[in-house]
Amino acid sequence: MMPERWTRFAVTMLTACAAILSGCTTYVTSQVTAFSNWTGGSDATRTYAFARSPAQQNSIEQATYEQLVADGLATHAFRLVAEPQARYLIALAYGSRMDQVNVPQPVFYNAWAGPYWGPFNPWGPWGPFPPTFVNQTVPLYSHVLGIRITERASGHEVYNVTARTSGDEPSLVRAMPYLVRSALADFPLANGVVRTVRLPSGSGGGVPNEVAVGQGAPTNATPMPAPVPPPAPAK
Repeated sequence: MMPERWTRFAVTMLTACAAILSGCTTYVTSQVTAFSNWTGGSDATRTYAFARSPAQQNSIEQATYEQLVADGLATHAFRLVAEPQARYLIALAYGSRMDQVNVPQPVFYNAWAGPYWGPFNPWGPWGPFPPTFVNQTVPLYSHVLGIRITERASGHEVYNVTARTSGDEPSLVRAMPYLVRSALADFPLANGVVRTVRLPSGSGGGVPNEVAVGQGAPTNATPMPAPVPPPAPAK
């Protein structure tokens, strides 16, 4: 039992040290899954209109997310036009859920009174006596965005990408800019690609640090405009 407690304590300390050494930079991590039958074509053919479900009609929230997606698509030469002139129809699906997860938290107990403080406290984080761990229930928020592209004339689906992220950020609005950037990075992805995209959090955004699962070294995507409103850090 004692080695296990020491192992968990060591992992906790290493995680804290890593955060300090990295300058306390936090990232929003998303899993991206793409299914593609994209045939390419010239930039002139990349015209589109948004398609809305009955529940999305006249929705301010829908219009807000459409603007984020439109800004992202513009970096890939897509142009928003009236539906009769559009080659593609783009539909959005999104949502959030909240789960409860148990996270072990260290509890330091000073069995003896004494003038101990900070690193000199033998029952503290740096002392020789390891802490006990108790499970604490915390909320875990999951957000998802799906972007589906179909040919307007035929109705055939040509691209379908989904981005998911989880953390302590409860707001879908704040997570949405990161989901959009993750979903549209390196468009178009090959069929059946699953990869992880890490974006530095903060109002300034930054160039994504993307890792394609099973596809070698990270690649950089075309940066999109900074999210508005600025999102809170999400872990």
